Amino acid sequence: MKRVQYHRYGGPEVLRLEEFEPPDPGRGEILVRMRAAAANAMDWKMRNGEMRLMTGRTFPRGVGNDFAGVVVAVGAGVTRFRAGDAVLGGTNLRTPGAFAELVLAPEKSVAIKPAELSFEQAAALPVVGVTAVQALRDRGKLRSGQAVFINGCLGGVGRAAAQLALASGASVGGSCRSTTEDEARELGIDPVVGFDFDPARLAGRFDLVFDTAGTLSAATARTLLRPGGRILDIVPSASKFARSALPGPYSVMMGRPSPDDLGEVAGMAARGRLRVPIARTVALPDAIAALTELERHRTPRGGKLIITAG
Repeated sequence: MKRVQYHRYGGPEVLRLEEFEPPDPGRGEILVRMRAAAANAMDWKMRNGEMRLMTGRTFPRGVGNDFAGVVVAVGAGVTRFRAGDAVLGGTNLRTPGAFAELVLAPEKSVAIKPAELSFEQAAALPVVGVTAVQALRDRGKLRSGQAVFINGCLGGVGRAAAQLALASGASVGGSCRSTTEDEARELGIDPVVGFDFDPARLAGRFDLVFDTAGTLSAATARTLLRPGGRILDIVPSASKFARSALPGPYSVMMGRPSPDDLGEVAGMAARGRLRVPIARTVALPDAIAALTELERHRTPRGGKLIITAG
């Protein structure tokens, strides 16, 4: 079997497409034949060593978290899946490897793929969809009639969060590149501002400020916030976790595996209430070149890079 992997931390130049021996699924694990997998910024943060305290230091390491495919084997204790099931989900952060012909994943990080979704559409959902759901519902406590400001409203998590918030009856404002403001308005986001906006124009208008890009200053976020509101950040660092521990409206978070939340996200996508656009699709042999271009030049823009088994 082949997978994209690396033997030391570094830039995209350390990536290799190599043969590997997929392990048998252990207790609570399933082995899936990958049909499609999606790239996330988290993938290169893990590869360059930014998340080594969470992911460990064992090499070689696979790359990629989000995938969709067909179950080929299940480990002891697995009750929700059997061979032949079409699924979508994510890998374990300590043992990633979605950009591979076979993917090992915990049962708790996987859900049945709705028939209405292609494998490519399903693979685009897990990280962005689950993070958006948990941020808005669990940490943001967003309710119908409230207002949320999303910094990076056309990024992966930002776009998903905007659609979910609007579907829940909240109003959504957001920031994006000036060249894409019309696209944001078409989603129903209003007001829409550029990343260099003056926060005084929007002072005190939002119950939740959701920084999906991790670039808002504390002063800007507080200016936007109504009394009693919350500020959420999903781009973690040691300093942000320390700040999150202090009293106040700010907290930093990461999405956590949840089959129920993943199933909810997949169901909304199947019903047309959540759309994560796909910008480019490449086969596994071309994955490294496409991943390198995405990381270094942020192209293609406007949607997910999807890798297929070819």
